[in-house]
Amino acid sequence: MLFSWFDARDANQFGIELAGFFMERMPTNTQENERKFAIKTSGILKKLSFRLNQFKASKRKLNFYTKTRLAHTFKWTLKDAGYDSKYVDDLTEWLVEQL
Repeated sequence: MLFSWFDARDANQFGIELAGFFMERMPTNTQENERKFAIKTSGILKKLSFRLNQFKASKRKLNFYTKTRLAHTFKWTLKDAGYDSKYVDDLTEWLVEQL
């Protein structure tokens, strides 16, 4: 029972899925003006929030450790894909607030 608390497989997989969802909609080489970028990012974040709420509603309980693993996997998937470090940190902070 105690070891299930440390089982973060679902959280890790979901972090990869969220990062992939973001990468499909916002490629690293996107060159748009700030207004268009902000509008596009806002729409993507709304969709990510919806997916996150679906994940939480599916009876998958997230504890402190699994939340941390989800955020860590999301962050490093985006950083490894070449996104700006500061931007990824801001996105990860947003994700943690949603959790």
